[in-house]
Amino acid sequence: MSNQLTRRKFLKTAAVGAVGVAVFPQFLTSCKQNKGAGVDDGIIRLGFIGLGQQAMYLLSGFIGIPDVQVVAGSDVYGIKRERFLQRVNKYYAENQSEVPVEVYENYKELIARADIDAVVIATPDHWHAFMAIEACKAKKNVYLEKPLTFTIKEGQMLRKAVRDNGVILAVGSQQRSDANFQHAVKIVQEGKIGKIERVNAYVGAPPTPYDLPEEPVPADLNWPLWLGPSEYIHYNAQLNPPISLDPEQNEQFWGAWRWYKELGGGFTTDWGAHMFDIAQWGLGMDKSGPVEIIPAGYEGTQYMTFKYADGVVMTEEPFDENKTKGVKFWGDKGWIEVSRGHFKASDDSLLPPVAEKTEGAYETKIPHQVNFIESIKNNTDPVVPVEIGHSSCTVCTLGNIADDLGRPIKWDPAAEKFVDDAEATAHRLFNKTYSEGYIL
Repeated sequence: MSNQLTRRKFLKTAAVGAVGVAVFPQFLTSCKQNKGAGVDDGIIRLGFIGLGQQAMYLLSGFIGIPDVQVVAGSDVYGIKRERFLQRVNKYYAENQSEVPVEVYENYKELIARADIDAVVIATPDHWHAFMAIEACKAKKNVYLEKPLTFTIKEGQMLRKAVRDNGVILAVGSQQRSDANFQHAVKIVQEGKIGKIERVNAYVGAPPTPYDLPEEPVPADLNWPLWLGPSEYIHYNAQLNPPISLDPEQNEQFWGAWRWYKELGGGFTTDWGAHMFDIAQWGLGMDKSGPVEIIPAGYEGTQYMTFKYADGVVMTEEPFDENKTKGVKFWGDKGWIEVSRGHFKASDDSLLPPVAEKTEGAYETKIPHQVNFIESIKNNTDPVVPVEIGHSSCTVCTLGNIADDLGRPIKWDPAAEKFVDDAEATAHRLFNKTYSEGYIL
């Protein structure tokens, strides 16, 4: 990374607003003062694993951070490796920096590189635990996209791997670095709307069985390696949105793997990892969770419902006619609702000083990636460490298990186990069996 990049230019590039800086004053700390805190020459060298749409958003944020160099990328799809290579090389050429960049089909080659300090993992969910645990064992710091893992057991194993190996793991839950959401949680936790009685956290529907028609696999896509530990399913282009380089045509939609039970958790994990996460934070339930989960449709239950030990009830329920994906906290003295770029309250005194609005890719408008880099330099936990990522992901996964079973389940959040429920304990989303050759 060229040291000619000024602090002012960086703040403009990362689109960190005044409110965001006020919330995270450590972002103003000079990177030069931190030189040597993480690695010998003060440079944090990043490798990207998974080079699809989300990774491109993250790349545009990480590559502009002072003292960061993007040196490698890995993807099973050849054209995505080429796009990554072109973008990174173009950036460094325009910034007059000489940074060698390599790409790999197999992520193991990237992780094996001794010069890489951290990896950014933005692959489909079924690969998260395998890649992140291997990176931890190789002493790499990890920025891992949400939801943290595919199963609850994977989350437990990843949490242990992070702490056993003394690395930093940050979860890509950007909303925790958003001033609006931070203000909402502050209002709730300071008791300004009184005792919380219920929460609406709207995220969308659970996953459905895979039903896309079979299509030919592109010549430069390693489909068996894309599937990896997952059970076999046939290829369909909806799973891996096509792109082109000449003319440049990027993804026109999100990879559909997230909507199917075999590969993802539907909206329950895709948006639940954001909105249930904020609800957990506001309720003071980080590293804990609900004690009972009731699926929608069970004996007249309209919405997926989560009950907490203190009596608070969270429903996966819209709080407005637009079905905005967001969170509404109801207290006995008022209410507040918050979503991306949106904040309303029962009283104007509860509103943030200046409501934050975001334009363009949310991933690069919130100073979340900067927090990860600062955490590496200072050897401190990030805004969303592995324990919080795991507990929030567990809430989502419990919702899908209850939906799959079609009945309520009871959960012990302290012991992280089901209460007298052998069927739930045997569920594939608690601890699954992987395809041949894959063991965690």
